[in-house]
Amino acid sequence: MASEESPLLVPAAHEAIYNRFAPHQKRWILFHVSFVGLLAMFVQVTFVPSMPRIAKDLDLTDAVVSLAFSISIFANAIGALIWSAYSSFYGCRAVYLWGMPFLCVGSCGVALSASLQSLLFWRFVQMFGCAGALSLGFGVIGHIYELEERGTAIGTFFSITLIGDSVAPFLGGAATQYWSWRNLHYSIAAWGSLEMLFIYLSFPETSHPGTLGIDKLSSRGSIHIAWINPLSSLWLLRSPNVSAVMLVSTLITNTNYVLLVPLAYTIGVRYGITNEAIIGAFFLPNGLGSFVGALIAGRLSDTVVRRWREKRGGAWCPEDRLRAAWIGGLIVPLSVGASGLITTYIGGPIGIGLNILCLYANGVGVDLVLNPITAYNVDVMHSRSAEATAACMASRSLITSAATALIIPSIERMGVAWTDIVAAVLAVIGQCIVSFTIRYGDRMRASVDVGFSTMENN
Repeated sequence: MASEESPLLVPAAHEAIYNRFAPHQKRWILFHVSFVGLLAMFVQVTFVPSMPRIAKDLDLTDAVVSLAFSISIFANAIGALIWSAYSSFYGCRAVYLWGMPFLCVGSCGVALSASLQSLLFWRFVQMFGCAGALSLGFGVIGHIYELEERGTAIGTFFSITLIGDSVAPFLGGAATQYWSWRNLHYSIAAWGSLEMLFIYLSFPETSHPGTLGIDKLSSRGSIHIAWINPLSSLWLLRSPNVSAVMLVSTLITNTNYVLLVPLAYTIGVRYGITNEAIIGAFFLPNGLGSFVGALIAGRLSDTVVRRWREKRGGAWCPEDRLRAAWIGGLIVPLSVGASGLITTYIGGPIGIGLNILCLYANGVGVDLVLNPITAYNVDVMHSRSAEATAACMASRSLITSAATALIIPSIERMGVAWTDIVAAVLAVIGQCIVSFTIRYGDRMRASVDVGFSTMENN
C-alpha cells in the first residue's frame, strides 16, 4: 500500500487551459463571485442581531424566532445541492441568474411577514436563492486558477465574502435599532437585483470547454430543460476523504455559531447590553479575524503545497494542503473555551475586552482551517468541485441547523461555560480527524474512488 508520500498528480499540459482568461479577466471574475458571496453572507448574518426585535414585533419568543435562523441554514443546504448539480449541466453563469430572483422575492416576503409561518417560509425562499453563492464561487475559482494559485484565490474570495461577518451584523443591528428590519430586507432585494444585472451583462461562463452536460447533448432545442437529481452530489460523501473534511469543517464552524448566534443572550445579558447596534458591533472582531485569517490561510496553503512538491521532486499529494490547517486547529478550541469561561467568571470592561479578543481569535482560527479544507475539495474533485463543495456545505448546514437550534436551550440548561467547552472539545476532535486524513489519506482515497482528479483533468 502506498504511503502518504505517494503522488496523485504531476504537472501536465492540461494546465494550459487556465490561460483562457487573462490575469485581469480572472480578477474581474473573482471580484464578481466574491461580491455574490458577500451578498449571501449579508442575507444570513444581518438576521441575527434583529432576532430580539422581530420576536417583539411578531409577539414571539426568542427561541421560536431562532428557528428562522435554523431554517435558513437548512435552506442553504438544500439550495447548495440543487444549484451546484445544475451548474455541472448548464454552467455557473446560468445558475447565478436563476437564483437571484428567489433571493429578491424572498427578501420582500421577509419584509412583509406578519406571522411566524410567513417569516419561516419567506426566509427559506430568501436563503434558497443565494445558497449556491459559495459552492459556485469555489467552482468558478477551480475553473480559472491553477493548482498552486487556488489557495490564494480562495483566500481572496473568503476575505471579501467574510467582510459580511464584520459589517453585516453591525449594519443589521443598526438598521433594526434606528431604521427597520423590514426596510433592511427591502434593501437586500434591491442589492440582489443589481447583482443579477451585473452578472447578466459582464460575467462569462468559466467551465472548461466541453465539460458541461448540455455541451454533450447530440441535439437540443433553444430551450432545454433537464431533470438532475439534486441529491446526487451527496453520493460523493461515500469517499472517506470527502466525508472526513466535511465533518471537520462542521465541528470547526460550529464554534462560530456557538459564539455568535446567542450573543444577545450571552454577552448581552452578562454585561447588560440591550442596544441591537452595540450587540451587532460584537460581530466585528470575529469578522475582522475571518478576513485576516482568510488572507493568511490562502497564501499559507499554496506555500505548503509548493514546499512539499519541491520536497518530493515535483510530485504532489492532495493531503499536503491540509497541513496548513494545523495552526487554526489549535486556535479555535482555545478561543471558544476561553470565551465561555470569561463570560461566566469575569465581569466589567475586562470581561468585554477579553471576549472581543476571543471573538477575533476564533475568526482567524476558523478560516485557517476552512480555507485549506475547501481548496482540498477543489483539488481532489476538480471536475465536480462545485458539487463536492456543495455536498460538504449542505451536510455541514444540515448538522449545523439542528445544532444551532440547541444552542440557546443548552445555554439555559448548562450555562455558557459548559456549552462553549463542549464546542471546544468537538473542535479538538476535528483537528484529530485532520491529522488522521493527512497520515492515511492515500489509503482512504484508494478504498473508495469517487472520480478523483488526475493529471489530465486537474
